[in-house]
Amino acid sequence: MAKKILVAFDDSENAMRTVKHIACLFTPDSKVTLLSVIKDTAYLCERNSPELTSYFLSQPGSFCLLENKKKEFIEGAIEKAKKFLLKAGFEEKNIEIKVKVQKKGVAKDIVNESQLGYDTIAIGRRGLSGIEEIILGSVSQKVISLVKGISVLIVG
Repeated sequence: MAKKILVAFDDSENAMRTVKHIACLFTPDSKVTLLSVIKDTAYLCERNSPELTSYFLSQPGSFCLLENKKKEFIEGAIEKAKKFLLKAGFEEKNIEIKVKVQKKGVAKDIVNESQLGYDTIAIGRRGLSGIEEIILGSVSQKVISLVKGISVLIVG
């Protein structure tokens, strides 16, 4: 029976490693959604607010250009992942790409998407050190703590 898999995807090596694991562990008739949740920093480019740092206010064009480049990198990486899955035998009709702007937080947005009928969430482990994970938190750990009734595959 075909599975419906949600792959939380960014432009990292761990994300691509996760896609490679999906290709090995699941049958090509599985439905795979590559989901990227991007932070909504575009609104900063249109703001003129005192809470913005003086550095940003002095060079908003540079910042906004970097944000556009980051989105291009993610789109390029996600296309590479799709090509990998196609080469592994997955059908194009079974591969969906979703790039969404963050609404509630990356982990919460991934879990909200997963409630749309997925069997498995696959996510790469960021690779933070123990202290960084305590301070910053880990998206994969947050997904595990928030999700109910769906298997989670963490690839390190």
